Amino acid sequence: MKRRFVIDACALIAFLNDEEGADKVEELLRIAQEKKANLFMNKLNLLEIYYGVYREDGKEVAEDVLLKIRRTPIKVIEGINDAVFKEAGRLKAVYKISIADAVAVAQAKVKKALLVTADHHELEQIEQNTEVNVYWIR
Repeated sequence: MKRRFVIDACALIAFLNDEEGADKVEELLRIAQEKKANLFMNKLNLLEIYYGVYREDGKEVAEDVLLKIRRTPIKVIEGINDAVFKEAGRLKAVYKISIADAVAVAQAKVKKALLVTADHHELEQIEQNTEVNVYWIR
């Protein structure tokens, strides 16, 4: 069975901006391209990237970044099914994390995947409580 990963926005932003941890995301993209792993991202987490780039650099750059992401082997999950919806709601209530982080964690749990992130501040406690397995990029 292929390894499964759910990538959150901060991990993909690190890759796009060539920040610390970009090499780890690049390696995941490579193994997914070789069909040795499955990479997923919920469309809500993709929205985090799009609006951030749009706000900082404008529509044209945001559209270019979106196109670049769509050319990767990341499978964008459209919408939120009931299992992710309810789990994200529980995580948001219990841990008081952002709704986008709650969706990424819930998506990883439902997909039985590792969550790829650099967001220690928001997600370290969730990992310590064995809610999700995390692949830290830094």
